[in-house]
Amino acid sequence: MRWRTWTGGLSPYVLDTFLAVCSAVVSLWAVYNDDVDWPWWVYLLAASTALYLPWRRVAPLPVLLALSVPVSLLLSAVAHSADPQVPLYAVIGMYTVAERFPDRQRWPMLVVAVAANVLGTHSPNGALFSVLTSVGGFVFGSLVRSQRRLAHLEAERAREAGERAASEAARAVAQERARIAREMHDILAHAVSLMVIQAEAGPLVVHGDPDRAVRVFDTIADSGRDAMVQLRRVLGVLKEEGAGPELAPQPRLAELAEVAERVRGAGLSMDLELPDGTGSLPADVQASAYRIVQEALTNTVKHSGATRASVRVVRAGDVLEVVVADNGRGVAAAADRAVAGWSGGRGLVGIRERAAACGGRAEAGPGPEGKGFLVTARLPLGAAGVREGVGG
Repeated sequence: MRWRTWTGGLSPYVLDTFLAVCSAVVSLWAVYNDDVDWPWWVYLLAASTALYLPWRRVAPLPVLLALSVPVSLLLSAVAHSADPQVPLYAVIGMYTVAERFPDRQRWPMLVVAVAANVLGTHSPNGALFSVLTSVGGFVFGSLVRSQRRLAHLEAERAREAGERAASEAARAVAQERARIAREMHDILAHAVSLMVIQAEAGPLVVHGDPDRAVRVFDTIADSGRDAMVQLRRVLGVLKEEGAGPELAPQPRLAELAEVAERVRGAGLSMDLELPDGTGSLPADVQASAYRIVQEALTNTVKHSGATRASVRVVRAGDVLEVVVADNGRGVAAAADRAVAGWSGGRGLVGIRERAAACGGRAEAGPGPEGKGFLVTARLPLGAAGVREGVGG
């Protein structure tokens, strides 16, 4: 990019041809202004010293050894006084050696060039000037070589950084999709399960117990409205540009009272115990605990056939303990549906994922003496156990 900027997009081979013409003109001018009236073939030798320049990028060492070196040595031997004071072809040649040759070739070429300058010059001042000219071209070529290496390394680092950023972005997208899938599952599974159970009970009580039928339909409506509210919150995050996980729904432990009421409306006796001062608990831990309880109760309503369930959320030091139990058929009757599949393969797996994301763990299995079903979770409250973006 810098090369294109400096040369205005000019092809490097066109530029090298221009340099060859300039070098030939300088050499011809030196022969023309010399005190000796040189024959035509000396002019031809002077012009030929720049013959290799247009091909210096293609095969720099063979072209340099085959064209420039023999011609320049012959010119120096037969018409030394006709050499230009600053041989442009020699400067560009040493620049090419330093910039393009591998180390095993460039340093020997520098030694040979310095030796030729010292031995082929008739005066100490001339030898010193020739050495400085050759070394100057070599140093400039070495600097350009180093800059190009640095530019290549920077470009490689930028490419690797871009790949890492793309990989991290893809991983973040996958994590966000998984998080949203958990949210959608928890919201819909809980609400739809309650609505289905209530809808199935409605026809049985609509004639014999109208008041209970009204409560059944109220529960269905409440469950639907709650699901719609939570879905709007999830979809709002998806629609809002630049929205992050912190804008996603963050249910609180206090909202479990509403969940308990809806479960009671489904005909399940429900006990709920919450710790004091739930508002002071970390928001992500509260959200995870809420979703764990919600999913456990959803499985109870759908699979257990229980008549009673209890939820106990207590703070034990720096850990929040969550216990959900029921008096249903237990593991023996629900193993294939609830434990192995865990609510269609998502429910209890989601519980474990939420607990693990908080640095905690969750377990599920039979209740005391093998009766009922029990879900327990331990969620650390300390900063070391809380990870960003947990639970929704």
